[in-house]
Amino acid sequence: MPYTSINKTEIEGVFVIQPKVFGDERGWYCPDLELTEFFEATGIQLRITQIASSYNLAQGVLRGLHYQKPETQGKLVRVVSGSVYDVAVDLRKSSPTFGKYFGATLTAKDHNQLFVPVGCAHGYLALEPNTEFNYVVTDGVYSPQFEHGLNPFDPQIAIAWPLPKEQMVLKDRDLQLPNLKDFNLDLLF
Repeated sequence: MPYTSINKTEIEGVFVIQPKVFGDERGWYCPDLELTEFFEATGIQLRITQIASSYNLAQGVLRGLHYQKPETQGKLVRVVSGSVYDVAVDLRKSSPTFGKYFGATLTAKDHNQLFVPVGCAHGYLALEPNTEFNYVVTDGVYSPQFEHGLNPFDPQIAIAWPLPKEQMVLKDRDLQLPNLKDFNLDLLF
């Protein structure tokens, strides 16, 4: 059993995962993903299509909130070094938590993970310099022509980012993403 816990959140399909860490005087070993146990705990059969990483030089780097449609992706994410505030926003029109977000602090020290299902936008804020972030991507492959996003400062969603906007580093394109109220409904799930 490689997991200490796999916990549901208030958003259907979003899970906080705590793998077991086996340590001794030499260091530690942590099984990041065990497909059978993940399926038994969540009911989600992962079809892994890509493993990717991103590196953030500075504290305050904000990436997101992004998703793909129609070439959709789920993501199992974790921090390799440093820490992030990780966010999933429910964009499934029929969901009781449509337009709501779940946020969690993920750290390399804690080895904790977040699973973000298809139908949710995803983003994170680096809380330390030199933060490396890892993605295990399910379903589709990255396709730039299908990438969409949500403004990370949408007042309707009101994400409680742990740093002020003035201390964040992000691309202008992310600031220009639409708020949920301005979305083309065909781009939602």
